[in-house]
Amino acid sequence: MAYCTQDDILNLLNETALIQLTDDDGAGEIDTDKVTRSIADADATIDAYCQDRYAIPLSPVPSKIRQISVDIAAYNLYSRSDLEMPEIRADRNKEAIRFLEKVAEGRIKLGSATPSPANTDNAVNMDSNDRIFTRDKMSGF
Repeated sequence: MAYCTQDDILNLLNETALIQLTDDDGAGEIDTDKVTRSIADADATIDAYCQDRYAIPLSPVPSKIRQISVDIAAYNLYSRSDLEMPEIRADRNKEAIRFLEKVAEGRIKLGSATPSPANTDNAVNMDSNDRIFTRDKMSGF
């Protein structure tokens, strides 16, 4: 399950830009395979940061994760092309990675995502021997 769609990317980049970023053959059309690959790579990055804290793939997809997937996918598309990377794309990618680092550290929680089963049990279990010195055994000392 992808965290964003080609339509989400088209809401960020116009169709002409997306054609320029994906049309290596000069067909004048968006290469959906390249867009899909870019989204998959972005989602793999998100999953790598979130996997220790949340069950992946994240479901339902938090809106912030959809936004981060779009930003990283757009960055990936620019990275694979000969076009100059707009400063805003590089900045948004850095912000997305910083956000994901904070999620991985546990400093930011993804509200609607399901926590990983490994991290839901915060109880401490201790086993020890019976007490040697009790009030009854120590009476008189």
